[in-house]
Amino acid sequence: MKRRDFITKIGMGTLATGAGLATTSTIQAASQRLRWKMVTTWPPNFPIFQDGVKRFAKEVRRMSNGRLTIQVFAGGELIPPLQSFDAVSQGTVEIGHGSAYYWAGKIPAAQFFTAVPFGMNAQGMNAWLYGGGGLELWREVYAPHKLVPFPMGNTGVQMGGWFRKKINTVADLKGIKMRIPGLGGKVIAKAGVNPVLLPAGEIYTALERGTIDATEWVGPYHDLRLGLYRAAKYYYYPGWHEPGPTLEMIINKTAWESLPRDLQLIVENAAMAGNLWMLSEFEARNLEALQILKEKYKVQVIEFPDKVLGELKKLTALTLKEEAAKDATFKRVYEKYQRFQLTHDAWNKISENAYARAKQIEG
Repeated sequence: MKRRDFITKIGMGTLATGAGLATTSTIQAASQRLRWKMVTTWPPNFPIFQDGVKRFAKEVRRMSNGRLTIQVFAGGELIPPLQSFDAVSQGTVEIGHGSAYYWAGKIPAAQFFTAVPFGMNAQGMNAWLYGGGGLELWREVYAPHKLVPFPMGNTGVQMGGWFRKKINTVADLKGIKMRIPGLGGKVIAKAGVNPVLLPAGEIYTALERGTIDATEWVGPYHDLRLGLYRAAKYYYYPGWHEPGPTLEMIINKTAWESLPRDLQLIVENAAMAGNLWMLSEFEARNLEALQILKEKYKVQVIEFPDKVLGELKKLTALTLKEEAAKDATFKRVYEKYQRFQLTHDAWNKISENAYARAKQIEG
């Protein structure tokens, strides 16, 4: 046999073997069936939040043709609501859903990936996370905990909260106990409020029994369903503390890296679809619920006085400065967040804000 013919045949055999291996690998990946458990911080059957998580799991199963099935457990069904971070980090379950600011005690900088008082709205948060480097930063911050985070949901601008008494001045806040998490809780504490962190399932009972004097939750649609109007009649706006709170999906790093690339893409895109779906649901449902609260249940919907908001804004700047001085990671994330917010605000002045003003002009 001529040397050239021999080498050619060897090459063809190698290519055939490689193709066979690639085909085998592809077939194995396509036939692989994975079963994941997903825990949330939300009560069972909780509208939009828990519904959105179930919708995500259903879409992943459909898009993967059953190769990845995710069983969803509400808060308390498998583990306590506020232990989902640890459960996913330790690999007890593969995936979780909640809000990053619930883990402020573990990662102070995590709060930036939910909401910052007087910070960015949902549009700004999405721009930062998807287009401004925020998601990469988020993943860097979570990496030591063996977690891979994804944005999956946003409530839009929230309401300012339910109060059992009127708030006319900052002095009226002094001494009250309020359920309010995250940086908003730290800010309002400087005004004399005693902030309390409670999961959703405990809020109404605490407010009704007087264990707390006020609470923020989400917005009219959810607050109506939670029955908060039965325990407090003064409903304040705007949600200065949470202008665009992002919800998070977290995946155990080992579990994530074990997924074939096509399944990773399915999960990523299903989470992005869930992010859009949840925000859209809130925007579509809140006004109708607010009208019911006002007309049927006679709730007094009140705007925070300018002086109260002005003072809270000053306290926000002070709080962020103090927190940055205590934690290097917090400071680094704060600087990047603030830099993007300044850019986004500048653009908003001649886009969203300018359009909003234009709509007020009488033709």
